[in-house]
This record gives sequence, C-alpha cells and structure tokens, in this order.
Amino acid sequence: MNHPLSLAHLTALDLPPPDLIRLAAQAGLDAVGLRLIRVTETSPGYPLMEDARLMRATKAALSETGLRVNDIEFVKIAPDTNVASLAPFLDAGAELGACEIITAPYDPDLTRLADRLGLLSEHAAARGLGVSLEFFPWTVVPDVLAAMTLVSKAGPEVAILVDSLHFDRSGSTAEQLKAIPASRLRLAHLCDAPVTPPYSLDDLLYTAREMRLPPGEGQIDLPAFIRALPPDIPLGLEIPMTATRSDPHKVLKKIVADTRALLAGLAVSVPNFGDDQNT
Repeated sequence: MNHPLSLAHLTALDLPPPDLIRLAAQAGLDAVGLRLIRVTETSPGYPLMEDARLMRATKAALSETGLRVNDIEFVKIAPDTNVASLAPFLDAGAELGACEIITAPYDPDLTRLADRLGLLSEHAAARGLGVSLEFFPWTVVPDVLAAMTLVSKAGPEVAILVDSLHFDRSGSTAEQLKAIPASRLRLAHLCDAPVTPPYSLDDLLYTAREMRLPPGEGQIDLPAFIRALPPDIPLGLEIPMTATRSDPHKVLKKIVADTRALLAGLAVSVPNFGDDQNT
C-alpha cells in the first residue's frame, strides 16, 4: 500500500498558498490542498480565480518545489447555489493542475442537492477535475451511509471524502467504509482527536476547526480507518491546532513524523520526498 501525503490548507489556514506550498515542501510532503473559497466569516480563503498576482506566485511556488495541488475547496452546496457561477473557481483548479474539488452538503432538499452535485461533477469533468462530497455529522449528510446514498444519486463520477474525525464522530464503521467502491474514494483526510461522546454541535465545530491532534495523540482508531481505505488513496493531513500559528514548521514536522510512524506500523509504504534535506 502506498498513501501519498498532502497538506490540507486548514492545518495552516493563515498562510497564503505560496507559503503553504513551501511549508509542505520543507516537511517532505508531495502535495497540498488549497482553500480558494472562504468557509466562515472569521476564516480566510484565497480566491486565486480573482487575484492574478497571487495565482502567478502560487504557480511559481509549485514549480519551485515540485509539489502539486491535490484538491481545491470548499464548495458549500446550498439551496441557492448556482453551479454555472463556479466556472472561474473550476478554471482556477484546472490551471493549478488540481485533481479534486471538495464539496459540502448544505441543502436540506436531498434530491436537489444530488442534482446540483451531479451538475457540478459534469462541469468539473469537462476541465479534468473530479468532485468529492465531504460529510459532516452536523449536516443533512451526516455519515458514510448517507454520503454513499447521495453520491449514488448524483452520478457515477461523484466520490466521497472521508475525514477520520467526522468518520469517528458520526458513528460510521470500518465495515461501512470497506463496502464503498474504490472508485468512490479518491481522497481522505487524516487527524486524531479525543473520543469522548456524546458531542454537542459546539464540540463538533470547535474540534473540527481549531483543535485536532496529530495521529497517535488521540483515541480515534486510525489503524482501522486506514485499513478500510483503498491502498493508494492520498491522505490529506488536516490538523488545525492553535500551536500551529506560532511555529508552523515545527508543528508540521511533528505531524508528518507521527503520520509516517503510524503508517510504518501498519506496514504501509509512504514515499519520502526529500524531507531530510528540506527540514
């Protein structure tokens, strides 16, 4: 098994894309995920589709480091979402060479949600991009089973993004994850956290956005989670912690070391992209 490692933007969201790319390269990673659309009013997004100068700087950083963009985010599919209006976002993803668009379910009408997701998939595919739906325990698509039901209705090319935190806190099981066809799983997010149910909405949101843990420092059954995934699926390290803001290089170095230790313990082969000379 061979899981390429990527740095999800939420891990160091205060860094603009060029700085995030260089941070990931110094940590020995081979890809990044970039947040081009703001998710909350208090968190940043980096709309490269509207900022030609930042787009040039981002592409220069990719060329300089040899890293690639694995995914761009974050499309909240809501009742008023206009898929056609996302064309500049999709064009930016294609220009960056991204593989996947990450979406989220925020429309209570599941039929309309599936239709819009399918339409977005068609628009993305025309640009060589895939679309993955990430489920969250606080949304209308709260777990693995609900996500699989929805993407099946959305179309054959729509995939599921499984995040280890949301997987655990939704009560989803490894058996359910193993039952998903590999073609529906093209990216996963990895982190650890305390396991102390039940969780309030505030608990779910705070941990998700502010206080996750490196692999091995919490109680999520990450070995079972990883073994249930396809053997070569990219793993995005999405581990926002307050400590990252003060010393992102030190924190990311530990996150990567902990992740590699976990995967080595599972006899998983992880490519080493020159971290010895870059750290």
